[in-house]
Parts: sequence; C-alpha cells; structure tokens
Amino acid sequence: MSQPPSSNPNFSRAVPEGDDRERSVCADCGFVDYENPKIVVGAVATIALSDGERILLCRRAIAPRRGFWTLPAGYLELNEAPAAGAAREAWEEARAKLEIDQLLAIYAIERISQVQLIYRARLLDTAVSAGPESEEVGLFAWDEIPWSELAFPSVEWALAHWRETCGQAAFAPRANPAGDTGRMTGRFAAG
Repeated sequence: MSQPPSSNPNFSRAVPEGDDRERSVCADCGFVDYENPKIVVGAVATIALSDGERILLCRRAIAPRRGFWTLPAGYLELNEAPAAGAAREAWEEARAKLEIDQLLAIYAIERISQVQLIYRARLLDTAVSAGPESEEVGLFAWDEIPWSELAFPSVEWALAHWRETCGQAAFAPRANPAGDTGRMTGRFAAG
C-alpha cells in the first residue's frame, strides 16, 4: 500500500516547471500531487402539504456545528453524478426520497476549498427520519425555520435562493451573494 504524498518522504513542496504555485512533487519521478477543492452536494427539498409548503432540514449529529440545522448535504463520492449524490445524501441524513428538479446554486467557499452544488428537489413523501449523521429531522414552513440555529451561511443562502426561484420553471443557478462575508445573519427570515 502506498503512502499518501503528505507522509511519503519522497514528496516535497516545490513549484513544478510551468506552474505558479507550490505543490507536492515526487523527488523520484516528478509526479505532481494536485490538491483540489472538495465538492459538496445537497438539496433544498420541499413538499406541498394541505397547510402549505414544507422544507426538509436536518439537525447535525456530527462536527462541525453539531446540533445546528442544515440541508441534507455532504461530499460527492468518486464516480457519482452530482444530482445522484444529492439524493443519496438526503437518504443517508434524513431517510428522505427525492426527485431532483434542477441545480439551484453553486457556492464557492474559498476559505475551506469547497464548492457546493445545491439542487432544488421535491420530497416524495413525509416519511423522513434521522439517519446516522442527524440528531433529528423536520419539515418546516418558511416562518418556522430556526434561522438563528442554521449551521452554515450557505444554508441561509440556499433557502433564500429557493424562495427567490419558487414558481420558476427555469432559472440560472445562483451563486454566493455579492459582498457576503460568510457570516450568519438570519436576514432572510423576514419577507
């Protein structure tokens, strides 16, 4: 079994020829170990009930931000289509079955080298329950969302972008809000 480049004594940090940044490079063969951003996939999953639309949220049972509410989301697996990954994450975290509608947003979280692909989806039924990474799950009306207990700024962004695109059959995927500092504000709770 080979060692990862970070622990292999034959790898060192250097700027490869023709590159402009330091990388892990094998001293023996010149192999460059490119480090790339992580891809997160998730969904704003909703269901129409007799008393209005409900949004699926999960209370995190794992770090970071354990105990805070989030959308069902997680890392894309190798050889997995992004929409399939979003549906898989909803099943793993909330035992929820989804029908993916379309790509809602692409968020760049540069400080942690992460790209998030968030889909708009329809929850196929209300039979949801906490998976191993969730303490609990809930179906929330817009005015019931626990805005002060959301885990990440991108959850707030995705909810706002979902609301903005409600009723639209087609739209361009949204992105990080302009000038957003990545801090939780709860500003989307009203309106």
